[in-house]
Amino acid sequence: MRAMVLHERAPIETSPLRLEEMELPVAGPRDLFLRVRACGICRTDLHVIEGELEPERTPLIPGHQVVGTVEGVGNECTRFRVGDRVGVAWLRGTCGKCESCRRGRENLCEQSRYTGHHEHGGYAEFAVVREDFAYAIPEVFSDIEAAPLLCAGIIGYRALSLAEVPDAGTLALYGFGSSAHIVLQVALHRGCKVLVATRGDRHRELALRLGASWAGGALDELPEPADSAIVFAPAGEIVPAALRSVKKSGTVALAGIYMTPVPEMDYERHLFHEKKLRSVEANTRADGEGLLAEAAEIPIRAETTTFALEQANEALIRLQNDGINGSGVLAL
Repeated sequence: MRAMVLHERAPIETSPLRLEEMELPVAGPRDLFLRVRACGICRTDLHVIEGELEPERTPLIPGHQVVGTVEGVGNECTRFRVGDRVGVAWLRGTCGKCESCRRGRENLCEQSRYTGHHEHGGYAEFAVVREDFAYAIPEVFSDIEAAPLLCAGIIGYRALSLAEVPDAGTLALYGFGSSAHIVLQVALHRGCKVLVATRGDRHRELALRLGASWAGGALDELPEPADSAIVFAPAGEIVPAALRSVKKSGTVALAGIYMTPVPEMDYERHLFHEKKLRSVEANTRADGEGLLAEAAEIPIRAETTTFALEQANEALIRLQNDGINGSGVLAL
C-alpha cells in the first residue's frame, strides 16, 4: 500500500514524510481492516512529526482522523460488517481496568495508546483499528466532511463540556482553526453567543460567516466579558488574556495537547474570584459518540480543503502557517 511515512522527527518545512510502499497492516481477531477514504490533518500530527510529542515508534504513519470502509473483520468482531463506514480517532486503546477506566475517564488511562503516535495512522491507503474503538459514521456526512469530526470535533466537544458554558451563555474562542470552527457551530446550536479572538483576517472572516458575534485579534480585548473560554491556539501567552476575559467564576479550558510556556500570572488579576483553569487530555469514546450524534443533528458543516495523499507535507506546512481555513483533509 502507499503511505506517507515518518522516519525521523524534523521540521515540517524539510518535508520529512516520504511516500513509500508499505506492507499491508495485519488485523487481529478483534480488529477491523479498513480501506482509508479520507484522513484529516491536525496540529497534533505536526507536534509528533516535529518532536514536541516524541514519536513512540519509527517508521511511523501519522494521521488520526480516519474515515474508511471495512474490508475485513476479525473473528471476534460483532459490531461492524464488511462494507460499513467507520471512523478512527486519536484514542485507540486503553487497559479497561485501571481506576481512570473504571470511573469513566479512560482518556487518563496510563496505558492509553494513540493513532498516529503509538500505532500507524491514516496517512495510508489501509489501516486497522480495534473494533471497540471504531465509530459508526452518520450517513449525513461525506467522507471528507466526517474526517475533521474525529479529532477536531471530538476534542472540541470535550473542551466545550469542560468549559462549563451556562445556558445561553457567552463563549470566547481563542484561535480559530479546525476544532474551533466546529465548536462554534455546536455552541450556536446550544444557544450560546460566541466571540472569537484569532490571528489572521481569513479566520476572522470565517468565524463571522459561521455566526460569531464578534471576531478580533488573538490578544484583543473582548467587547464584553465571557462566561467561559476555550484556548485552541498552542500559545501560552494567550492563557492570561483568556483568564482576564471571563467573568467571576468563569472557566477557561485549554484544548491543545501541546502549548508553549505559560507566562507568570498575577493571582488577583487572573485567577481570583473563583475562576477555573482546566486542561483537556484526549477524549473518551463517550465524547466521540456524543459529538457524532449532535453533529448529525445540527448538522455540522466542516469547512474543508482537500489534498492528495502525496501532498501531506505541503498540507501540514500550510496548516502550520495558518494557511487553511477550517480543516485540511487528505482524500484517498
